[in-house]
Amino acid sequence: MSNEEINEKRREFLGAAALAIPAALIGVPAMTTTTTAYAADYRKNPFTLVYDGAITKNEPGKVNIHPVNYDLNGLNIVANVYTPANYDPSKKYAAVVIAHPNGGVKEQTAGLYAQHLAERGYITIAMDAAYQGGSGGEPRSVDKPQFRIEDIHGAADFITGYPGVDAARLGLLGICGGGGYALAAAKTDKRFKALATLSMFNSGRVRRNGFKDSQLDTIQQRLQQASAARAQEKAGGEVLYAGDANLTDAQIDALPFDLYREGYHYYWRTHAHPGSTFKYTMSSLLDLMRWDATDQIELIDVPLLMMAGSKADTLYMTEDAFSKATGTKDKELFLIEGATHIQTYWVPEYVEAVLGKLTPFYARTL
Repeated sequence: MSNEEINEKRREFLGAAALAIPAALIGVPAMTTTTTAYAADYRKNPFTLVYDGAITKNEPGKVNIHPVNYDLNGLNIVANVYTPANYDPSKKYAAVVIAHPNGGVKEQTAGLYAQHLAERGYITIAMDAAYQGGSGGEPRSVDKPQFRIEDIHGAADFITGYPGVDAARLGLLGICGGGGYALAAAKTDKRFKALATLSMFNSGRVRRNGFKDSQLDTIQQRLQQASAARAQEKAGGEVLYAGDANLTDAQIDALPFDLYREGYHYYWRTHAHPGSTFKYTMSSLLDLMRWDATDQIELIDVPLLMMAGSKADTLYMTEDAFSKATGTKDKELFLIEGATHIQTYWVPEYVEAVLGKLTPFYARTL
């Protein structure tokens, strides 16, 4: 892919929420991001990984990465499987499925946590969602809850058959939007014996109500737009997209919400990847806006760990889901002190805090 194509991909990025930024939010007093990001250049990594400390080659006796692909309902899904140091396929290992954020790909934060968990003895899998990243599906960037949930079931199908995996010890980790979809998958997929979420994002609630429930008065208008987009798409017309944006550096730093401002820096600059784009088909809103990550959440009856930054402006979604998850008594809400939403993806001290909680959780439950 050429640099021009990469730049075009970056221009498509909106932010970690993939929600159109109202023009009124542009031009407010600047609030800059002061934390320096550590990342790898995807062009210099043979596996196109973009996180700090990413594997650059497989070596005997160390954590290794295995690019794989498999069929899911007729679509080709691409994924990375990470195996622990001194991996022996004749032995039995617990495994963890990791669902990436909205608009993200396996090479970003999902891969970072997959690698770290492999370093702690787990076989892990991070996959690109169907219709997104390197996985198959047309039109591109369809973003429907039922597909994202099926992605998780499909990853469980694949990894439980992987050499060395103990299918009775399968865990699930969902990050951002992947966290909301992980909640939904674990409601009914009892192969998962433990569930963790990080910076959970309830995609249905935000697409329906707006971020922090700020767009309640435009729900019907937006549903009309989505309905018209589907009609046009099915009639053979142009596929319409939401989530496009092309902001200047000054406009990015002026965004009032940490989620958007830091999301731009993460996805568009420091951890950019050509497979990562935050546009999604407008018609996807028909499915997103009638869905909610907390519907029937009481069906979750396995150990549940929900983690979020204490300063995250998305924290309200984790707190809401946690309070409604009444089907399990083994549950904990863990706040990463001082962290915002995006910072939990990569800032070393916050990543270590997450792993410090996640490691004993999986050790106990898997």
